[in-house]
Amino acid sequence: MSSSDKPGVLHVYDDIEEMDNHLPNWWLFLLWTTLVFGFGYWFYYHVSGMGPGSLETYKAEKAEAAEVARKAAASKPVSDEALLALMQDPGAVDQGKAQFTQQCASCHGQKGEGLIGPNLTDGFWLHGGKPVDIHKTVSEGVVVKGMPAWGPTLGAERVRSIVAYVLTLKNTHVPGKAPQGEPEQ
Repeated sequence: MSSSDKPGVLHVYDDIEEMDNHLPNWWLFLLWTTLVFGFGYWFYYHVSGMGPGSLETYKAEKAEAAEVARKAAASKPVSDEALLALMQDPGAVDQGKAQFTQQCASCHGQKGEGLIGPNLTDGFWLHGGKPVDIHKTVSEGVVVKGMPAWGPTLGAERVRSIVAYVLTLKNTHVPGKAPQGEPEQ
């Protein structure tokens, strides 16, 4: 009996026997599972639109990175440069405006024009008009004048955002309460 007559031998060339063996079941299972998963993934994310797309994922990751950067900035020591840089961040200013409206507008007015508290839009300041001075006033308060310390209540990030918003109000000269304090140098 020649080698090509053996059962299971499909082809013989140069005394090399090519056999027709079946693939193992575990290998076939992995193959079909991978194909079904790949088709399902493709359909879910690229055809049906049910899964989050690349753009949505990018926006979510970008927002998360911005939040991490904002928290990192909040943990830095307060300086004039840092507060002036925060004033250029529209997100921080918007957050500060919302906090100002909620916490400060009852005394300082909706536009910072001054009601019970001083006018924040003129060039005169009772406790200093530099960004660090404003931060200290907002954070520690002025108990003698009736202004509470907002630092423990609101936290560092919100206080900084309020200061960023107040810095945008500075020297806008909204008509309101008469100037109080010393002119800013």
